[in-house]
Amino acid sequence: MGRWEPNARDRLQRAALELYSENGFDQTTVADIAQRAGLTERTFFRHFADKREVVFWGEDALHELFVSAVADAPDSASPIDAVAAGLEAILSYFEPITRAAARQRQAVIAANTGLQERELSKYSSLAEGIADALCNRGVGALTANLTAMAGVAVFKVAVEGWIDGTDGRDLSQHIRESLGELKALASGG
Repeated sequence: MGRWEPNARDRLQRAALELYSENGFDQTTVADIAQRAGLTERTFFRHFADKREVVFWGEDALHELFVSAVADAPDSASPIDAVAAGLEAILSYFEPITRAAARQRQAVIAANTGLQERELSKYSSLAEGIADALCNRGVGALTANLTAMAGVAVFKVAVEGWIDGTDGRDLSQHIRESLGELKALASGG
């Protein structure tokens, strides 16, 4: 192995998801992942704190994109429209992610209770960040929390629809549809 290998993080992620899918998360070791990627364990730990982080790497960037867009929405934007701006902003995060890769990642999470708990924790943290951004915009705490949780639900439902979809619609279409349904529901429609 050379001292420097291009695309190490991507290679480690692909190897990990393949192995998690083939053998299960708990049965896969960091050594297995590094070997499959043609790298060392030391290289693995340069990129990831542990083998769970391979599944959730990049979530901090998604969180930051979403929350920043909510905070930076025009002053005239309603709370739900500020959240809609956040949903639009995160589409750039998903551009390099294929539906097949997202489907594989979600299957790995669905097969492991610990990863499911971690995912729920990430959603909760995202909702808290959105609620804080809304409160900083002058929105009351109750409205901020409800809107943030609804925004995370729209995101979750849209991503699941995109992953499971066979109709060729992209994630932006799923997000807009889910957000439209939420707005219709809130208005009594």
